[in-house]
Amino acid sequence: MQRAEIERAKRKPTENLDAYDHYLRGLASAGRWTRDANSEALRLFYRAIELDSHLASAHGMAAWCYVRRKANAWMDHREQEITEARRLARRAVRLGSDDAVSLSMGGYALAVIGDEFDSAAAFMDRALMVNPNLAMAWNLSGWLRVWRGEPELALEHVAHAMRLSPLDPSMFAIQGAVAFAHFLAGRYHEASSWAERASREQPDFLLPVVAAAASNALAGRLEEAQKAIEHLHDLHPALRISDLENLTPFRKPQDLARFKEGLRKAGLPE
Repeated sequence: MQRAEIERAKRKPTENLDAYDHYLRGLASAGRWTRDANSEALRLFYRAIELDSHLASAHGMAAWCYVRRKANAWMDHREQEITEARRLARRAVRLGSDDAVSLSMGGYALAVIGDEFDSAAAFMDRALMVNPNLAMAWNLSGWLRVWRGEPELALEHVAHAMRLSPLDPSMFAIQGAVAFAHFLAGRYHEASSWAERASREQPDFLLPVVAAAASNALAGRLEEAQKAIEHLHDLHPALRISDLENLTPFRKPQDLARFKEGLRKAGLPE
């Protein structure tokens, strides 16, 4: 139903759109994995907020756009944008205390941008309680548990997301979380298999590509790891080991260290 609403909003003249229409148009842009589309989504979410300053979900989605900017090295003014993302995320969870989208998006942003992992988990748990049928929230919760270093819980949550939405258009993101969870559990063959599946679904999604490289390298499959590094260079030519804290916000230093070890073996420069 939401996708149908997006299509309806896209067909309406821009000057006739209200706050919710801008929000839906922002969702449509956010579904495209490019820098320009992400910027357009952010613009639309800000416009929705201008029209309705209490639209919590628009604050949450705007914060999530900054999450993507950080992960893909798209930030032009890093400190300023991180501060703004935190502001949006905190407002999202405050305004949307009974809205699962606001809680999950805002909570996730607080973790990966604000390093507030415990608060993020509490907001995410509330989102799942408010709407236990929201696949997106279970997916984001899975990613949050990955970064917190809880691979088995992450797998439980993304498996639930798959059951709720077996034809989800963002299935590649769910598959990516499965890959990282298996990586953390030391199951490198499973991790590389899921990462490669996610990359086939969405070749421009950076996280499964780095997961494939690290997992294949630690599994001793260096030829496959180097192929993943070649793909990675096509997507992000400047990426280095020193950039991984931005891309993969592992809470536990040992998880980040193991991921770096895999990417070094795969051939990613320092």
